[in-house]
Amino acid sequence: MRVRGVLPALAASAALVAFDAGPRAGTLIQWTALEPGIEYATVEPPGPKDLPIDGRIQVVRIDPRKRRLEAVMSGGDDAKLRPAGAWCRERHLAVAINMGMYEKDQRTNTGYARKAGYVNNGHWGATYKAALGVAPTKLGAAPVFMADLDKPADKARLADYGTVVQNLRLIRAGQNMWTKQDRRWSEAAVAVDKQGRVLFIFSRYPHTMKELNDILLALPLDIDAAMHVEGGPEASLSIHAGKVNLDLNGSYETGFVENDGEARQWPIPNVLGVLAR
Repeated sequence: MRVRGVLPALAASAALVAFDAGPRAGTLIQWTALEPGIEYATVEPPGPKDLPIDGRIQVVRIDPRKRRLEAVMSGGDDAKLRPAGAWCRERHLAVAINMGMYEKDQRTNTGYARKAGYVNNGHWGATYKAALGVAPTKLGAAPVFMADLDKPADKARLADYGTVVQNLRLIRAGQNMWTKQDRRWSEAAVAVDKQGRVLFIFSRYPHTMKELNDILLALPLDIDAAMHVEGGPEASLSIHAGKVNLDLNGSYETGFVENDGEARQWPIPNVLGVLAR
């Protein structure tokens, strides 16, 4: 769980509508190369276009054969929380996204998390079924690997990686793993496509997870696996590469901040990022 302050009841600032997540013939994604190994696109999902909330999905695509992914954890550093944009500036990251949800101590990832020289959380979450491995330590290992923790062989493969982060599973083998629900939130997610590239995905518009997964799978992103890294106002994506300088943040979350009024990134303890050149 994340820290929840005492907030007054908030009314929704706009009516939320369901998107038609069915595939659209001829959907194209225009990628912009920001730096070698980093591309960026904004995607208009299916559904109404006259929304008072930004409905675009922001995607950064990273080739891990060309760029190094890094997990930055405040507990292994100075224990200070920072907005994602500040993590980029202070740790020389070209892009950064939440590493995962965090506990009340404002430091510990809710799932297992470690990197070389530091264990953030040494306990595997029983209901968290996805884990990302980066920084391979074994010769011949893929640059990144998203494990399905229902498979013991996948979990064993994570021993080949110097950095491992466990989170809630969204998509497995190209299949939506969420069922219908009423709760919705702004979303930050990390995915791996069928070519082994990493996708940092951000939606300010508060979809349900089933709805968002269906939209992502209907788009030509070729997603193989994906995991949830944060929702609501804490959801963040910062891009400071090429000619793009963006610090994005979420807002709406059912039962917490039920409006689109949050204007700034919240400080967060841990991020996944790509080191700047």
